[in-house]
Amino acid sequence: MRRGIRLVLATLLSLLGGGTLAVDPSQSPSESAHLNPRLDWTEASWASIEPSKELAWVKCYDGTFECARLQVPLDYSNPESQSAAIALIRIKSSVSTDSPDYLGPVLYNPGGPGVSGIDLVLGIGQSLVANVLGPEFDFVGFDPRGIARSTPRVSWYETRVERQLWSQPTVKELNHSSDNVASYWTRTKITGQLAEERASDILPYMQTDFTARDMLSIVEAHGREKLQFWGFSYGTVLGATFATLFPDKVHWMVMDGVVDVDDYYIGDRLTALADSDDTLQWFFRDCHSAGPDLCSFYQPSPEAIEERLNNLYDAIIRAPVAVRTERSYGLVDYERLRQTVWDSLSFSFNNWIPLANGLADLEAGNGTALYRILETDPFECSCDPSEYAFENIEEGGLAVGCNDGAVAPETLEEAERHYENALRISEWGSVWGSSRLACSFWPDIPKTFFRGPISGNTSHPILLIGNTADPVTPLQSAITVSKAFPGSVVLTQDSAGVSTVQLPFYPLIC
Repeated sequence: MRRGIRLVLATLLSLLGGGTLAVDPSQSPSESAHLNPRLDWTEASWASIEPSKELAWVKCYDGTFECARLQVPLDYSNPESQSAAIALIRIKSSVSTDSPDYLGPVLYNPGGPGVSGIDLVLGIGQSLVANVLGPEFDFVGFDPRGIARSTPRVSWYETRVERQLWSQPTVKELNHSSDNVASYWTRTKITGQLAEERASDILPYMQTDFTARDMLSIVEAHGREKLQFWGFSYGTVLGATFATLFPDKVHWMVMDGVVDVDDYYIGDRLTALADSDDTLQWFFRDCHSAGPDLCSFYQPSPEAIEERLNNLYDAIIRAPVAVRTERSYGLVDYERLRQTVWDSLSFSFNNWIPLANGLADLEAGNGTALYRILETDPFECSCDPSEYAFENIEEGGLAVGCNDGAVAPETLEEAERHYENALRISEWGSVWGSSRLACSFWPDIPKTFFRGPISGNTSHPILLIGNTADPVTPLQSAITVSKAFPGSVVLTQDSAGVSTVQLPFYPLIC
């Protein structure tokens, strides 16, 4: 077993009381947290796996992975009705299941809601097993119900072109025009209508409660009684929900980058912004500490770096910069600049050097480096729609997030008030404030499933991990959630960014 997970498990086993630990990470380079899944398995490949109530693993992708489809109830309140198929992938333990060293399956959720666990395992699963988990576990990722390879799949766009032309990001800079809050809020009316008209058969079953029950089904299909779980960001909502519904079914659980779960379910979700401004300040301090040789955006003080960035905002508002790369072309305008800075706050070890370089170049009139941070391939439409069958993560995430949450702003006045409240907490409220507005015209789904509050005396203490400067899952959220689970422990990592998955794992070995 690798030493990183040994520390996690040792902490879980030995710490019975609440508390906060502090770890100071080294400044070694991070492994990339970006996913690069191998897409050589098509929809037809997955369809060839017959869903079953027992896990029937088959070799898939390059042969180093195994895939399965687990049959579960679509509606757990009526389990004999329709069924769903949960798509799973695993990196099988190199230890025989008969060996006393075999430690069973670890279920992994990378966040979202709506993020594919299969893509994560394909992209960086081997690295996580080699550097963190070790060979004694089966490392299991899954696409949550209704998402990507799990069926029935939730989608309200009839074609890929329709999605490309209409969809808009759930988290989006809204402060780039005087009417953007109104425009964004109004567009959600069409999205809500499409969802109700075209996805009403599955929408009621897209919620975290049922996904937690799916996890228990996965555990039981492995022939195990209790869950071993590793969740990030939204994955901590899923983990806390499971621990509330099934407190006696927790073998061990690690929540990293913790969401304030009760706020997620019944609040306005603005607690996420508690440390957003400080994360940007951390960037200013790191740039200043690194010096001009290592930080291209250096100034004699952190305050001067902040002023330099604000001046760049003003300059780009007046005169956006045109960019043409070998892949695409576009503008670096205020919206693009703000979105790039915001996204970079989450991945300090990967993105802060490129961000500093991009800002310095942009200031000099060259927007190419900054544009490339968020650059995507140009949109192409294949004649074979199955080639893009798994591209419904936007719909899946919106469905779960809107179904789970409290009533979103129902009038433009409420939407503007929500936006203003977000700005009072953080300058990044202009970006994060859109996340609840996206649900404003959501179909009226009966809220009969679990929606908080969380609590539970789990059969084993939970470990929660938070960074001191996290733009969307602040440390205070880990402390708040810990209070709901007696005996749980908060591990504080003194670093910036979302969760420890984007940081070197080796500091946790100390």
